[in-house]
Amino acid sequence: MKLEEAKQQFIQAWGSLATQWGINRTMAQVHALLLVSPEAMSAEEVMEALDISRGNVNMNMRELIDWGLVERVYKQGERKEFFSAEKDIWKVTRQVARERKRRELEPVLKVLESLQKVEGDKKDPAYKSFTEAMQGIHRVAKNAEKGIDLLSKSEESMFFNLLLKILK
Repeated sequence: MKLEEAKQQFIQAWGSLATQWGINRTMAQVHALLLVSPEAMSAEEVMEALDISRGNVNMNMRELIDWGLVERVYKQGERKEFFSAEKDIWKVTRQVARERKRRELEPVLKVLESLQKVEGDKKDPAYKSFTEAMQGIHRVAKNAEKGIDLLSKSEESMFFNLLLKILK
């Protein structure tokens, strides 16, 4: 397989995989392209490589920057903006985990914590069922938060060594 074909296959696969995580396919494809590109790319180069519109590139680039996965790169003598992705996949993994925690887990935890204060008759089966379910979900969500915090603060080898110890 030639390099260009392999790059295209990776970009498509990364885009498909991302949809399983709830991430926009095009956003993931832009990220994949920048991930394997040796140099920062302009919006026009991304448009051409992925055959997508300028608006689509701009919208997805802004989102990738918001996620902390891509940064603007300025080249001396150029008027265009260029974009580059973090190449260290462990840093990418940690950043995605932190961002998903912020966007998804923290709002759920906030709701679950407010639901811990529900009032009712402790002898009522509906009250008991509800509060037990909320406590269980809250416990799992807090453990997920601890796991994400551990992942986001650790180095790759330390994290996997700890994970192996846990699984044994």
